[in-house]
Amino acid sequence: MVCSFSDLRNKEVVNVRTGEKIGYIDDLELDSSGGRVVSLIIYGRSRAFGLMGRDEDITVRCSDIELIGQDTVLVRFEKDAVCIKPQRCVSENLLK
Repeated sequence: MVCSFSDLRNKEVVNVRTGEKIGYIDDLELDSSGGRVVSLIIYGRSRAFGLMGRDEDITVRCSDIELIGQDTVLVRFEKDAVCIKPQRCVSENLLK
């Protein structure tokens, strides 16, 4: 099955092991030397309508994907096995 990135963005990611709805695919991590998709990135949920920031992003390795269906992506991983990438914040001194 050939699937475009815009098709993937509309699919919900569900953990088969726990039945938890993780979220929707927001980004992909690519291996530029091999031309392969390494992982799916799901942005953290916003807190207090985005005023209090958002939770950490969740990265799901492609090896953890069980099935890509018509509406959902089924993944299987332990809660601790998910790679959570910290949000990077760059601040500059604007008073210079």
